Amino acid sequence: MSRDIIFSIENEAAFEAVALQVFRKQASESKVYKRYLSFLKKDPEEIHQLTDIPFLPIEFFKSHRIVSSDRNTEKIFTSSGTTGDSTSSHHVCDIQYYQESFQKGFEFFYGPASEFATLALLPSYLEREGSSLIYMVDDFIGNSRYPQSGYFLYNHQELYDTLTSLKKNGTPTLLIGVTYALLDFAESFTIDFPELIVMETGGMKGRRKEMIREELHQTLRRAFGIQKIHAEYGMTELLSQAYSKGDGLFCSPPWMKVLIRDINDPFGYLGEGQTGGISVIDLANVHSCAFLTTQDLGRVHSKGFFEVLGRFDQSDARGCNLLIQ
Repeated sequence: MSRDIIFSIENEAAFEAVALQVFRKQASESKVYKRYLSFLKKDPEEIHQLTDIPFLPIEFFKSHRIVSSDRNTEKIFTSSGTTGDSTSSHHVCDIQYYQESFQKGFEFFYGPASEFATLALLPSYLEREGSSLIYMVDDFIGNSRYPQSGYFLYNHQELYDTLTSLKKNGTPTLLIGVTYALLDFAESFTIDFPELIVMETGGMKGRRKEMIREELHQTLRRAFGIQKIHAEYGMTELLSQAYSKGDGLFCSPPWMKVLIRDINDPFGYLGEGQTGGISVIDLANVHSCAFLTTQDLGRVHSKGFFEVLGRFDQSDARGCNLLIQ
């Protein structure tokens, strides 16, 4: 399956057609997924629509090398394992799929990343190896037309000075940060920068007490002088991201789709407004597995929007840990 086909999807009919092709490829070529289907007694030839496709539990990335390709692994992305439990490993056989996915995905919602000064406040991600988020942000920073782009770790004064300069010059600016680091900054500095895009990746990572989303966003909105807090929904096991431009409502790029499964019936799906488990189809995962069930709870809304409400009880804390709703 070529990248041109996946990243040129424009409508639901095209998405379903390509998704079924990817399913048949992975059902045939992925040893792990093929075995999983056999345990479920699912015949790939009898799968004719998206809701018939069995989704692989995302936990398999902790214990197995999930590939559906004869290519060698080019890159391994790993989760942070904040709870001390085993971590997930995503073996990427063609890194171009990831690069094209995050570049076109961001552009779909915001325009080319190169047109923004990208400031990153991601200390916990930088302090470990194998973060797919850092790989993406490295690309945004490296290709930005603005030399002020870069990482700031714990140097909040330098970040404040850079934001002040960018505001003065009217520079389109993206500040992407892990939640606790943005809050740390907000406790010491305030700036009135209404055009600034503040994008939180989620997660206190044990550094701060969890907060409900509205309380968190109110604190950040006040600190940066902005109306909305943006967010990214992504994880190690996915090569695509969904984005929220505010109010906790996410939207996926055309090659990614979120379904809500019945928590009492893993093969049953729910309609708009009903709460259940989030399952994801990510066609950029063509060389691993594109059909995954997560431990996240959510609900879908009209026009392709979805909401993330939390996590199943006793599920692992993810690298992009979700706020309690």
